[in-house]
Amino acid sequence: MTSLTALDYYTDTTEHAHWGELLTRCGEKAGVTVEHRSVPAPSLVPTALRQASAGTLPDLLMLDNPDLQQFARSGVLAPLRAYGVRTDGFGAGILSAGTYRGEVYGLAPTVNTLALFYDKRALAEAGVPVPRTWDELRKAARATTRPGRYGLAVDADASFEATFQFLPFLWSNGGDERRLDDPRAVEALGLWTGLVRDGSVSRSVLTWNQADVHEQFLGGRAAMMVNGPWRISALDAAEDLDWGSSRCPCPGPATPWSRPWAARCGPYRATTPRPAGGRRPRSSPV
Repeated sequence: MTSLTALDYYTDTTEHAHWGELLTRCGEKAGVTVEHRSVPAPSLVPTALRQASAGTLPDLLMLDNPDLQQFARSGVLAPLRAYGVRTDGFGAGILSAGTYRGEVYGLAPTVNTLALFYDKRALAEAGVPVPRTWDELRKAARATTRPGRYGLAVDADASFEATFQFLPFLWSNGGDERRLDDPRAVEALGLWTGLVRDGSVSRSVLTWNQADVHEQFLGGRAAMMVNGPWRISALDAAEDLDWGSSRCPCPGPATPWSRPWAARCGPYRATTPRPAGGRRPRSSPV
């Protein structure tokens, strides 16, 4: 084998170039060339599913961890142990995100988290501090809401991104995603629904993904947002925005930070090598 193919969703010019350089350097060490292709994030899974059906999956496939089990269950991914890939030294959460039925199919090259981003001028004009607790968040969101601008933007659509955004609020209140009828989970959801009911959060959050939330904040239509560090380069490039970031507010000042924030992992999955003169067998996360 003298070449490998790689598919991901890093269509941003800077990100695509960054990952392309990394893959090229890894290929040089392995003595192969790497053909790197990126498709828009919403197209990645449908593209990979079509390739899986046709037996044309790339050698390396980047998937977000919520999509791993669907592909592993279909049998198109190969476990990393087949390639002698070591998994020691990785945190339990990272390994779990890339595991299906006891086999590790992917390892995350990056793991990130969420934060509360805020418009410094908006908070200063409203005379409110950066919110650290849920009560402070309610007050700040109400105080910064005005015609044409909501106090807070979150992702509450029917997707894993919304789950990712809600988990810090659920976990910090002692809730468990396996017990959504628990009073602590209901209380956490009540924080979000209460902000919508009092007009501090737009009802449109039910259709917004994290990119939409970012655009609302960037366009001055939200004084605060919950989002991740992948937005920082775009925020830095905004000339008229003086922004800051803080931990997602927790229920109260005494809330213990005993549980990690939601982590989004994007494991690169390596497909199995193509047999000489034959069709490609299965894909496997790397």
